[in-house]
Amino acid sequence: MKVESSNYPARYWHRNDDGRLQCDLCPRDCKLHDGQRGACFVRMRQGEQMVLTTYGRSSGFCIDPIEKKPFNNFYPGSSVFSFGTAGCNLACKFCQNWDISKSHDMDSLMDQASPEAIAKAAREHGCKSVAFTYNDPVIFAEYAMDTADACHALGIQTVAVTAGYIHEQPRRELFAKMDAANVDLKAFTEDFYFKLSSAHLQPILDTLVYLKHETRVWLELTTLLIPGYNDSDQELVAMCNWIMKELGPDVPLHFSAFHPDYKMMDVPPTPVATLVRARNIALKQGLHYVYTGNVHNIEGDTTFCPSCQAPLIVRDWYQINDYRLTALGHCPDCGNPVAGRFDAKCGHFGRQRIPVTLG
Repeated sequence: MKVESSNYPARYWHRNDDGRLQCDLCPRDCKLHDGQRGACFVRMRQGEQMVLTTYGRSSGFCIDPIEKKPFNNFYPGSSVFSFGTAGCNLACKFCQNWDISKSHDMDSLMDQASPEAIAKAAREHGCKSVAFTYNDPVIFAEYAMDTADACHALGIQTVAVTAGYIHEQPRRELFAKMDAANVDLKAFTEDFYFKLSSAHLQPILDTLVYLKHETRVWLELTTLLIPGYNDSDQELVAMCNWIMKELGPDVPLHFSAFHPDYKMMDVPPTPVATLVRARNIALKQGLHYVYTGNVHNIEGDTTFCPSCQAPLIVRDWYQINDYRLTALGHCPDCGNPVAGRFDAKCGHFGRQRIPVTLG
């Protein structure tokens, strides 16, 4: 099926008494007159319905290592077919993908593809999974869900890289189609979310608890540490204690390095020492799988046995240099099971990144 560049009927909205249509996808609850767009820019009122303006249109396709998303305990070494669209329902001043997520230029979405075409391309390139990434799949939920169905029909896994800012009903329906999710836990204060992301913390925490306790979705977390904003010992301890209490010790946590970008060009890059400090705090609080990202740190890239501390998956950036898990995903030294999703053998995709054009 060829998908033309046209507006697609959206789900998750209702008519208010004042005649405006309210979007029910995320906690922003945008209320729109005819022709107006929501804060995400891609959901628009057109006459008497809500439409998604980016269905079937992508900012590009690329084959990545799964560790780049990042997922370290989800089929390590495998390749993932990655794509996104445009727009975002958050307004992060530190956005590292702002050219995509903040884009209001629909003409920048040059690649067109139906859900079936994406699934077939992923299979033809030998990808284990398809990732909805670069911008948040929440705002193109209909496209992501249809693509997930097409992928599952061909035996391909699906992963969402998301901020988790979504209402209850669409959350249920979107994540019912996902095999894994990496959720950005951007900070652990309401003040940070409100001032730097124009959002709120509690809906993200609700999404995390839902994913862990009411779905079979494999869950990993990422926190971008920004010097002076969300990297204090006090906040990191509070966050890790919450993760331990509400999600348990086996949810992997990635601490990622910030680099100056978008509206925070005056903030310095995150020192490696900050990531190491954060990782040590998380391990001390009892988390089993804590990683560092966007920096060269082999120890922070490595998966250790939570029981005997043996290095089990040794990484150098996205390259796996040693893989010692048994076929059942256990430590060969002490027999302890390692949390995650694993094949009998490790993948060998490596560090490469392959841009793809769909005909």
